[in-house]
Amino acid sequence: MESREMSQSNENLEKDVTLNEETAAQNTADLVENQSEAAEQAAQEVMNQNQVEEAPAAEPVAEAPAAEPVEEAPAAEPIAEAPAAEPAGHEADAEACAQALNDVDFTKFSKPELVAHLEWMAGQPVDSVKEAVLLLKAAFFALRKDEIAKEKEAFVAAGNDPEAFTPADDPDENKVKELLNEIKEKKAEFNAAQEAVKLANLEKKQSIIEQIFEITSDPDNVNRQYNKVQQLQQEFKEIGEVPAPNVTEIWKKYQVVVEKFYDLLKMNKELRDYDFKKNLEIKQQLCLDAEQLDEMPDVVDAFKKLQALHNTWRETGPVAKEIREDLWNRFKTASSVINKKYQTFFEERKANEKANADAKTALCEQIEAISTEGLNSYAAWDNVTKQIIGLQEEWKKLGFASRKVNTELFARFRKSCDDFFAQKAAFFKKMKEELSANLAKKIELCERAEAMKDSTDWKKTTDEFVALQKEWKTIGPVVKKHSDAVWKRFIAACDAFFEEKKKQTSSVHTQEHQNLKTKKEIIASINAILADENAEDPATKVRELMQQWQGVGHVPYKEKDKIYADYKAAIDQAFDKFDMKAVRARMANFENSINQLAGTDKVYHERERLVRTYEQKCQELKTYENNMGFFTARSNAGNTIVKEMERKIEKIKEDIAMLEQKIKLIDEKI
Repeated sequence: MESREMSQSNENLEKDVTLNEETAAQNTADLVENQSEAAEQAAQEVMNQNQVEEAPAAEPVAEAPAAEPVEEAPAAEPIAEAPAAEPAGHEADAEACAQALNDVDFTKFSKPELVAHLEWMAGQPVDSVKEAVLLLKAAFFALRKDEIAKEKEAFVAAGNDPEAFTPADDPDENKVKELLNEIKEKKAEFNAAQEAVKLANLEKKQSIIEQIFEITSDPDNVNRQYNKVQQLQQEFKEIGEVPAPNVTEIWKKYQVVVEKFYDLLKMNKELRDYDFKKNLEIKQQLCLDAEQLDEMPDVVDAFKKLQALHNTWRETGPVAKEIREDLWNRFKTASSVINKKYQTFFEERKANEKANADAKTALCEQIEAISTEGLNSYAAWDNVTKQIIGLQEEWKKLGFASRKVNTELFARFRKSCDDFFAQKAAFFKKMKEELSANLAKKIELCERAEAMKDSTDWKKTTDEFVALQKEWKTIGPVVKKHSDAVWKRFIAACDAFFEEKKKQTSSVHTQEHQNLKTKKEIIASINAILADENAEDPATKVRELMQQWQGVGHVPYKEKDKIYADYKAAIDQAFDKFDMKAVRARMANFENSINQLAGTDKVYHERERLVRTYEQKCQELKTYENNMGFFTARSNAGNTIVKEMERKIEKIKEDIAMLEQKIKLIDEKI
């Protein structure tokens, strides 16, 4: 009966051991893999420092369910495999070294400082600096990348082909690569040594299992071997890790022989009760500790602590059979709470990473949709620059996306930013060159104006100043800090000439007042003819007065518009009242004159005179049209001047049309 129970117990124990050890081995492998991924991710984040990307939180350990401990058999308790042990001093020094290096911000170091730190790390235990080496490597090659970008920019700016660019040899980079290879070799040696230690541990554990098995082979003397088995169990605990493929197998063998020993052991009841009591206290405390993990805010830390509690549970001996299942269910329930929170944490994190990836993709699309075509001013570029910076600020506020897409998205976003600012720099460089060229042209005009300002050839110099002013308008803008100064210099030279001209021509004012009086008399005479109903040949008299008006010179500037309006009103009334067709009459008189001169050389002389007059009128019209722009731009009394200029231009056009008709008439007669 006892033999059948023992056999059934061993069979159940073997099933539990197989299930739980496979789970533990898988969790251990997942944990190592994800910690490695976390280190690689941290290195990648350092490489992205000093860019618009923010460094995400470190990747947590793998989201694997907590390993359930092996349930004790009714008459035997399995002993857990202890973690790999290192000398206390080495472990403490390695942890202190790693902690100190993790607190260092390598992104603030120069390249020589990074090389010096890497040289120091090469002399340290490789397991204490492996994470720091990744961070330092990322910081160094980020600096090196910026240097190469600047070298290429200078190479291209010098007019070279970008495809022909080759970075200059960097001694610091060569040194870093040499040190990294050295550390890599040390790491390989370290891993090989660790594997050798695990193989040695495997042999030690197999030896202990064989010794316990030999003890169980002599059932009559099992009681005498209790202390030795206890010692062998302690030695088994103190032995470090074994190769991962052998974990489950060695653990199963160990559990089987230990269970067999306890089944055969005829222990003193008091000693067994003492063992059960001690183990009960330990496992009750483990249950309490597992339940308190639910209050920890850091889910990942709580999960790690739960794994440690499971290891301790497995290392602890059995309790009384009647409470064994209830105690295990309590511990398992507390573990399930943490495992569920841990699973939920990673699901939420994945959802957040997906949302961040979508948001970053949208920002990439927004910045790629921004076009630089049509940006032809500083203000336009500055407005788009603000838009780009705004998108960069939004990017910084977003969390980390999954490692699979985050680097790709950041490279895509960064390329769009770099392309924009490169185009902006090219535009500003071009504008600077154009502004400098415009400034040189305007300075040249200032010098020409200053050279002419003292001239007393009023007609010729006036035309030249008008030409300079027209040319000034064709020149584009200059740098703002020089704009006012160069304009004041130019206008000062112009004003100096025209002020002097005004002083020299002031004597004409008296004549202008006399002309005004004469024109008023002509207007009065026209009005008198209009009022006299019995006047003889009023049309002829009006034409004579019109001829007199044409012979009168300029009047004071302020009176021009008014006197001309009065004259025009009187003439319009005369034309309406006396049915005067001025142009037709003048052409009729001209045709009579030509008919009288027919067959003589005087006809040809008259044609030559008309052609010369025609050319003079065309030149005069051109001068007035050129002056229109100048007076419109700078005259304080612009409206009055423009009206007078328009009146004169219209009059000249009428004269030109009349001359064309006369020349045509002569040609027909000839």
